Amino acid sequence: MKKIRYAIEVGGAYTKIYVKDEGFALCEPTLISAEPTPEGYKIVGLGEKAKEMLGKTNETVEVFSPISNGKIVNYEYLKKLLEYFFSQLEFRKNQDSILVLVNCALSLKDKDNFMALMHDIGFKDVLLIPTIICGAIGAGKNISSTKTYLMVNIGGANTDFAVINMNSIVKGATLGIGGRAVDVAIANTIAYNHGILVGLGMAEKIKKEVGSLYKNDTLNMEISGVDTESKLPRSYIISSNDLLPVLEPFIAEIIRTIDVTITSLPPEISTDIINSGIIFTGGMSKINGLESYLRKNLRYPFRIIEDGENVAILGAGKLLDDENLLKKLIENI
Repeated sequence: MKKIRYAIEVGGAYTKIYVKDEGFALCEPTLISAEPTPEGYKIVGLGEKAKEMLGKTNETVEVFSPISNGKIVNYEYLKKLLEYFFSQLEFRKNQDSILVLVNCALSLKDKDNFMALMHDIGFKDVLLIPTIICGAIGAGKNISSTKTYLMVNIGGANTDFAVINMNSIVKGATLGIGGRAVDVAIANTIAYNHGILVGLGMAEKIKKEVGSLYKNDTLNMEISGVDTESKLPRSYIISSNDLLPVLEPFIAEIIRTIDVTITSLPPEISTDIINSGIIFTGGMSKINGLESYLRKNLRYPFRIIEDGENVAILGAGKLLDDENLLKKLIENI
């Protein structure tokens, strides 16, 4: 197997790139801003710049992601975004190879789209690997053993579930909900309950600063938005209790999917999972009070990985240094 220099995770919220022998090299929003012109849409912002425009531009400027539920929904725009990201690195066109982290539930057509995109950008060799397997490696799990793990990755666009052992996924499932869906729900809840319109950027900030699964948590923050009736600027003090009705159903659905997944497995495998515990990764695994909520509502032992939002790309970095393990994984996928 030829040496691979890059690993990339094109997430629903952020794109992350790891470079062999250099480390974690880039983390930027998977966002593009564009405005209409007589010749067509013109890109006015990529990555971090596009995110800064959320809710701060005129109505003609659109801020969007070319990725949805782990799939490429706008090939040309994603190509321009990734070319911009790689222009910040010492990318050698038609020489370098890349490992691409993908959703484990992607169809063959969607995988082919990622392969074609990376070749179009200029990568010589392209390998695809499930994000959730990289997450297990990043979490320090020996995926080559007969011991079975259930990984739950609560990402920006999706929540992935995978039963892993002996370098392969025994069973996998994907929920089309993640951190971005929570941001939308928070914005909608604030508009409905308090009559204030806020953008998704503000909704994400609210989630990170006062989102909590603790009942009667006292976290709060002042937010500013537009009054739904007067259309004038308006402020409001929002608390964790305002967000609990948004967060609880989201986590409850994840717990339900875990139950369904485990009960559908043969007894030997489900027993192994119960003994080894469930591993939680992803940006949403950092939500305040999640550990306490799971202890009360999840019937199985578990562990929430520290730095869970970066564990998959760091696991991919380990694979770049372990060619034997990478070869075994590619053979089993």
